[in-house]
Amino acid sequence: MINIKPFKGIRPPRELAKEVASRPYDVLNSEEAKAEATEKSLLHIIKPEIDFDPIIDEHSQEAYDKAVENFKKWQDKGWLVQDQKEAYYIYAQTMEGRTQYGLAVACHFEDYVEGRIKKHELTRPDKEEDRMIHVRNQNANIEPVFFAYPAISEIDTIVNDVVKNKKPEYDFVAEDGFGHHFWVIDEDAKIKRITEIFAQQPALYVADGHHRTAAAARVGQEQKSKNPNHTGKEEYNYFLAVIFPDNQLKIIDYNRVVKDLNGNTPEQFIEKIGESFVIEEKGTEIYKPNSLHNFSMYLSGKWYSLTAKPGTYDDNDPIGVLDVTVLSNTILEKILDIKDLRTSTRIDFVGGIRGLGELQERVDSGEMAVAFALYPVSMQQLITIADTGNIMPPKTTWFEPKLRSGLVIHSLD
Repeated sequence: MINIKPFKGIRPPRELAKEVASRPYDVLNSEEAKAEATEKSLLHIIKPEIDFDPIIDEHSQEAYDKAVENFKKWQDKGWLVQDQKEAYYIYAQTMEGRTQYGLAVACHFEDYVEGRIKKHELTRPDKEEDRMIHVRNQNANIEPVFFAYPAISEIDTIVNDVVKNKKPEYDFVAEDGFGHHFWVIDEDAKIKRITEIFAQQPALYVADGHHRTAAAARVGQEQKSKNPNHTGKEEYNYFLAVIFPDNQLKIIDYNRVVKDLNGNTPEQFIEKIGESFVIEEKGTEIYKPNSLHNFSMYLSGKWYSLTAKPGTYDDNDPIGVLDVTVLSNTILEKILDIKDLRTSTRIDFVGGIRGLGELQERVDSGEMAVAFALYPVSMQQLITIADTGNIMPPKTTWFEPKLRSGLVIHSLD
């Protein structure tokens, strides 16, 4: 059912891997990327606006052209080199003593179009278009998307065998403290078996990279429409993904900060919240939610525990059970009049990797009036939502660590 294939990866020589590999395009703004980019960093290819002084618009034709020029330059200089043989690759990441092992594979765009690669978020056309231009111009998937699959013991066995018996191609700790480890699977028997096993699986799940996935699928459709002799086996049908077993992944919290109380005093605000929540004042020490339907709130120098009252959630509904839904229905919409999380300028979102201290700082600084921390969504909730064809509210899941870009690239040639 799931069509994956090995591919001839374009990747850095072993001694350059740490310098070439970079954080993904969407976790750094242009100024941060310029400050972080060393001479050989992939940031020059995925955020080419940083090569101009002053920095130019990342969506300008000049920036897109610079990306193509840099990708060619990196290959000409031998900072990126294409493998001679098709392979699968193991990409493992270590964070806080926990390691997750993914497979870098080429996925078929028809699996996305026909719903076998399942999404849980809506995409924005403008962001899709931007990623499409990059893929089309480079004729390559420079950055991987991050997928999950229900764990398969035979795949675990194959991966464990390679990890145990082969020296890693890359093995380094990045400046953020996360470990990155990479092996090549080029034995024909293993490649054949991995392909066969996934052909029997009903679905893959987009964890991170909805826009890149949608863009890759659109490029595949474009190329198909231009080729009268299309067979479905051409390289342009495939795009780069790293797929992880669901039981190794951990979703962390994705929190909210709001600029104002919609005309309420703090006392009035707390009183209104009390209609839907049991409130406990926790003082000045940071309070972290301890279970589903428990929230923490930071307001006027104090932390509070908010426990949702029965009737504010529906544990039998894939969306109604989510704490992001509960918070939106009971506080953001009802009290704060924030109707659309996608367009409101009064709300911002803070990934849990930054810690709850970040929420406190943004309120204490006066930039924000109130902060809410949520209990993380589970992988099972994500899979249930995707399987039932539902869509999560915006900014619900945060996966960490992020995939490094530049460890392997997939050419559409």
